[in-house]
Amino acid sequence: MDRISILWVDDEIDLLKPHIIFLKEKGYDVSTVNNGHDALDMIRSKRFDIVFLDEQMPGLSGIETLLKIKVDFPGLPVIMITKSEEEAIMEDAIGSNIADYLIKPVKPNQILLCLKKNLENKKLVTEKTTFQYQQEFRNIGMEISNRLNHEEWIEVYKKITHWELKLGQSGDEEMSQVLKMQKDEANQVFCKYVERNYTEWINGKNPSRPVLSHNLIKEKIFPLLNDNKPLFVVLIDNLRYDQWKVLQPIIEEYFRVDREEIFYSILPTVTQYARNALFSGLLPTEIEKKYPKFWVNEEEEGTKNNYENELLGELLKRYGKDIRYSYYKVLNQTYGKKLVELMPNMMVNKLNFIVYNFVDMLSHARTEMEIIRELADDEKAYRSLTVSWFLHSPLLDILRYLAGKQVNVVITTDHGSIRVTNPVKILGDRNVNTNLRYKTGKALKFERNEAFEVRNPADIFLPRGNVSSSYVFCRNDDFFAYPNNYNHYVNYYKNTFQHGGLSMEEMLVPFVTINPK
Repeated sequence: MDRISILWVDDEIDLLKPHIIFLKEKGYDVSTVNNGHDALDMIRSKRFDIVFLDEQMPGLSGIETLLKIKVDFPGLPVIMITKSEEEAIMEDAIGSNIADYLIKPVKPNQILLCLKKNLENKKLVTEKTTFQYQQEFRNIGMEISNRLNHEEWIEVYKKITHWELKLGQSGDEEMSQVLKMQKDEANQVFCKYVERNYTEWINGKNPSRPVLSHNLIKEKIFPLLNDNKPLFVVLIDNLRYDQWKVLQPIIEEYFRVDREEIFYSILPTVTQYARNALFSGLLPTEIEKKYPKFWVNEEEEGTKNNYENELLGELLKRYGKDIRYSYYKVLNQTYGKKLVELMPNMMVNKLNFIVYNFVDMLSHARTEMEIIRELADDEKAYRSLTVSWFLHSPLLDILRYLAGKQVNVVITTDHGSIRVTNPVKILGDRNVNTNLRYKTGKALKFERNEAFEVRNPADIFLPRGNVSSSYVFCRNDDFFAYPNNYNHYVNYYKNTFQHGGLSMEEMLVPFVTINPK
């Protein structure tokens, strides 16, 4: 491995010989000059890993030298060394993108620490992260093998997501693969857990059930209405927990996170079922029976979630919530910008729901658009794309506006998504729905051990197209594929992000309460 090369620039460089000798003994290659002009010449003629730069030098000052370095070599880290602690000088230096600064007289160990922090930081972080996950690997494995309840599964998923993000930052691909195997194992066990308990949860027979889509407003949002402040609920469609975690640092520039919780999406984990259940406070067959004009079945033409506003209004009436409320759905960037202008009008309402569909569009675009397929090639890239979208979206402008008001804000979703990799063959007639993660119809043919089947949809409050209709759900990262034109179908959809089935990523989704700073 090449020795790290340092350029030290100081008009009193002869007085720093002990420091130079110390660094050379530690294995660093150190070059020295006593003025800014020579420093620039040296940097242009030789590669350096880092520069120590005296702030107070005759002729070309340290700040002036720094500015010239950054023009030609913006990525070269510069450590400013100064006798002065004046605020203006520090602001000038920091504003010019210094990597760090030290106050004279500097000690050899300070310099060594500074070098490690700026040059070996990523390596040290990677080693530390890998070591910590190796220690945690066994603990997570033991937890997965226990008979966990719904709250413990949430904690396991949070831990796995934490390490997924940490290892993603560290760049340790080998350990990331180990984590992926552990996550797959966890998902397989989680699916079996849900299959054992889901019917009881949905039927209300298990008193220790988790918060589900149709309970969310009653159990989590109604209590927040007791505060005198207006409540804004921002529902970002298809937002996974890991996507929330990468958006969190941006949001925390303006808000404090009051509570971060996870609830369980109902099956199928798609807008038609999960979001309609959320806004109505009812399960799909209950909506179909009580509000038939607001429910569109699978085989019927038309958008399946056009009546969220009406369902929310009926829910508020049923529970005697005589309050002013609003509902807005953002389907494109243009309407998002318009909504920013409408924000002042919402301040008179007790409750404001904003459904933001762009993450869902991004997920589907990942399937349809070649450029998006390349940009979001894996989980890490998908999260990165989510951050890039958010930073340039009207949604961030909406949140910035709310950060300046006396309000309560909730960020949540209706379901998540999962990157599918493993095809599962299925046969059905032409009336079978097109979703890759769940199928409903009559005479569905598939290997019984490869999917979760609900033969009687009424058991979990799902509508049936005809007397013999059933529902089947993919587990983990599987997706349904038809035998006809099988290879083309598989190649087209493999490694895309889908939802509708049974996995931690789809079912365990965030509910976060935030308050302006």
